Amino acid sequence: MRKSLLTIVGAIALFMTYSCESNPLLKEWDTPFGIPPFEEVRPEHYMPAFLKAMDEHKAEIDAIVNCKEEPNFENTILPYDKAGSLYSKVAVVFSSESGVNSSDAIMAISRELSPIQSAHFSEISLNDALFQRIKAVYDKRESLGLDKDQMRLVEEIYKGFERSGANLSADKKAELKEVNAEISALQLAFGQNLLKETAAYKLVIDNEKDLAGLSEAQIAEAASRAKAAGMEGKWIFGLDNPSIMPFLQNADNAELREQMLNAYLMRGNNNNENDSKATIVKLVELRLKKAQIMGCKNYAEYALDTRMAKTEEAVFDLLDQIWKPALKAAKNELKDMTQIAKKEGHKGELKASDWRYYFEKAKVSKFNLTEDELRPYFKLENVREGIFYVANQLYGITFTQLENVPLPHPEAVAFECKEADGTHLGVIFFDMFARPGQKRGGAWCGGFREQVYENGVRVAPLVTVVGNFTRPVGDQPALLSPDEVETYFHECGHALQSLLQDVKYDGLTGITRDFVELPSQIMEHWAFNPQVLNVYAKHYQTGEIIPAELVEKLDKSGKYGQGFATVEYLAASYLDMDYHVLTEIPENLDLVAFEAKVLGDRGLISQIPPRYRTTYFNHTFGGGYTAGYYSYIWAEVLDADAYQAFVETGDIFNKEVASKFRYEVLARAGEDEAMTLYVNFRGKQPGIQPLLNNRGL
Repeated sequence: MRKSLLTIVGAIALFMTYSCESNPLLKEWDTPFGIPPFEEVRPEHYMPAFLKAMDEHKAEIDAIVNCKEEPNFENTILPYDKAGSLYSKVAVVFSSESGVNSSDAIMAISRELSPIQSAHFSEISLNDALFQRIKAVYDKRESLGLDKDQMRLVEEIYKGFERSGANLSADKKAELKEVNAEISALQLAFGQNLLKETAAYKLVIDNEKDLAGLSEAQIAEAASRAKAAGMEGKWIFGLDNPSIMPFLQNADNAELREQMLNAYLMRGNNNNENDSKATIVKLVELRLKKAQIMGCKNYAEYALDTRMAKTEEAVFDLLDQIWKPALKAAKNELKDMTQIAKKEGHKGELKASDWRYYFEKAKVSKFNLTEDELRPYFKLENVREGIFYVANQLYGITFTQLENVPLPHPEAVAFECKEADGTHLGVIFFDMFARPGQKRGGAWCGGFREQVYENGVRVAPLVTVVGNFTRPVGDQPALLSPDEVETYFHECGHALQSLLQDVKYDGLTGITRDFVELPSQIMEHWAFNPQVLNVYAKHYQTGEIIPAELVEKLDKSGKYGQGFATVEYLAASYLDMDYHVLTEIPENLDLVAFEAKVLGDRGLISQIPPRYRTTYFNHTFGGGYTAGYYSYIWAEVLDADAYQAFVETGDIFNKEVASKFRYEVLARAGEDEAMTLYVNFRGKQPGIQPLLNNRGL
């Protein structure tokens, strides 16, 4: 028996040795700019790499704990800040793969990995010996001669341990560890079920009459989907945004619009294997439990402690200031649409599935402008060049496409970003097309390496921008809607912040959730500026610059529809907060009834569902923006005010303002309190009026 056991152990050791030697995730990446060797990585590489990385991370932590010297910045704080580099290296590749090219194998690894990761990080954050060394440095920090960055790093690390339960009793630590593991597993399950639920629904059309109202490009895309599914001669529409939103906006068939929207709104609420209601109830319960273990009255109090808002009262105060004028504007928009609908013979009240359809007609009636008129001027590649132009005009940086470098997906492209003097700043990848069932929905900015310093030398970041735009069909390139153009500029704003960040310590690279959207949202202000449009908005067939009359119509129509857009966003923001300000969970919590009541009490009209209903609200129940979805509007107060700094000079590319924004906000994000950074840039605190003006409220 002993011999057999030794044989097995030896075989495992041999396997691990082989795995480590042959595992591309564990090798030095001899690639241009240290880009991960994406094409070499297979699913079976991830688990051995993660286990090896966590072992190495643990050894690094043990070395700090076992250090015999008196705790100081150099032997405790600095090595803690640098610990886990291999883990980060592996994790970012896996995170990208699970987001853009998910598969059964990847999802299975995520499920297996989740409790292991949770236990690993709980062990570190609740390691009392480690915490005591960090606390020792924290307690005497004023006498150590630390510079400003070192002082903030000590304080941020200490605060992180405190918020992770380091000051709790042993039994409370054990309880917290269990809660964290369960929360992590439930968030993962929620996200995976949502992906499967979204991919499962298909509207198959076999009667050409049911395509009435749709553009040739939309019809061609649906035909392409059907062909890929083995249904040539038919048309397939799905619940991913590039498919459903144009359908709701343009399809003349009201019954099919209602069917599509109902399928979208019912995701996670179909009492099937992907139903999320029980998962959400448990998550809400566990988050409250975690908050109470940490001495907070509710989860919002716990989450907001490290954010600009600080308190739930501050969040609700902002939302309430905007809600009433937004709801009034939305009701006026509804009146416009109702008039048009009646003229066309529609009887009764409009439904939620009618809003986008009749809004488009109302917009045409008011401004004589359709989305189809604009799309030919917004070729995806041209929009990207417009973004590069804005970045160059503001910061002097340039972008050059890279060939023969590893790519996270065959559809991705890569560009090198350089300073005006040629200094390398980083690499940015773009992966912009929808892959239903493989890529999670929406758009985001991520990365394969954060900006760090090693031995006093800046290591440049590797940034990725991901979207779900409609791919090219036939000879027609990818043509974006104005909303997609805005999204592209938004995500590239995040990317610019990552590329231009210049922070000395890893622990200072993080940005508070309600500040992180400032760099992204301020970029949206340049997207449709006539000066910028003249550079990139060129007809994909003729090369003609977008006519001045279209630009004028686009400008005049820009604020129309902000009632709907603001209300649906605020409704989701309220919903997120309402779950997380609960101080006790009602018995047999009915999520659908809870959602209807809290939003109904505020006067939400039936024609506007929240942007995210409870059962598919991935921002909060998948983690990331928990008690934080308000952040977009909070940051909009900042970005609207910040853009005014440019406008006030009479030059939207004012070099002095741009330099100040770059070096006080983008480069230093994380090095100081967010409001301090903002005031350093602007010279004052932001006001709400520019936001209201921009939205026409």
